[in-house]
Amino acid sequence: MLHTRTTPTARRLALREGMASGRLLRMPGAINPLSAVLVQETGFEGVYVSGAVMSAELALPDIGLTTLTEVAGRAGQIARVTDLPTLVDADTGFGEPMNAARTVQLLEDAGLAGCHLEDQVNPKRCGHLDGKTITPADEMVRRVKAAVEARRDPAFVLCARTDARTVEGLDAAIERARAYVDAGADVIFPEALRDEREFAAFRAAIDVPLIANMTEFGKGPLLKATTLASLGYNIVIYPVTLLRLAMGAIEEGLRVIAEDGTQAPLVERMQTRSRLYELLDYSGYTTFDGDVHTFSLPPGA
Repeated sequence: MLHTRTTPTARRLALREGMASGRLLRMPGAINPLSAVLVQETGFEGVYVSGAVMSAELALPDIGLTTLTEVAGRAGQIARVTDLPTLVDADTGFGEPMNAARTVQLLEDAGLAGCHLEDQVNPKRCGHLDGKTITPADEMVRRVKAAVEARRDPAFVLCARTDARTVEGLDAAIERARAYVDAGADVIFPEALRDEREFAAFRAAIDVPLIANMTEFGKGPLLKATTLASLGYNIVIYPVTLLRLAMGAIEEGLRVIAEDGTQAPLVERMQTRSRLYELLDYSGYTTFDGDVHTFSLPPGA
């Protein structure tokens, strides 16, 4: 009730232990705190907070328009409600290396288990769109080093994402990833790989944990979790899946109401009031409130 029952450090250590376990950690992208509750209840190993989703929530394209304050605030709201480790997309770190350093500290304060920084320049683009521009490798190395130096909790996980595959090619992306590991990145996120062979090539070349991005309508295939596990990947994210499902349902619902003049045909598709209250732990709040109102101090207290 009210918040997670675990500490940020405990969740960060759980993320590190999970990555070292040899299992694949599955992290659906939460679109809000309530969906993060469902992610945990369904049995996943972590929660992801997508920059594209946060932008879309504000009716903005994913081109770096959101601010550090907005991202830290929303990600903190999501991390607050789940005992699972929450990993957040921190875009380019919101500026120069010093900005990346501040980003890490604010995300630590917000209770996140980790974040990833990417090697694009602003204005950035969705990782699966053409026309991206990437920063020189040495500049991204400074960004990573600043983030590492700013980290106060050594358990906080720092991930470096490279978008170089679609700009410079696979070999260059691997070389960049090696440089980012040398700079202190705990995890590498190779974006927009084209096929299973490229996923395997990255795993063969990089000896730290790897993230696989299974986003729909992207550059690569939607590989099954069993396949990614066999390839040796440590985390898989489904960043925009829940948003796309929800928005599809909302569009259809609005169409029905506009055409029929009532939502009655949609009721059977809806989450019931009782199910919503169950997710919100309504009864727990009621019990807690009752305890407060019936509490009395012992004699002499």
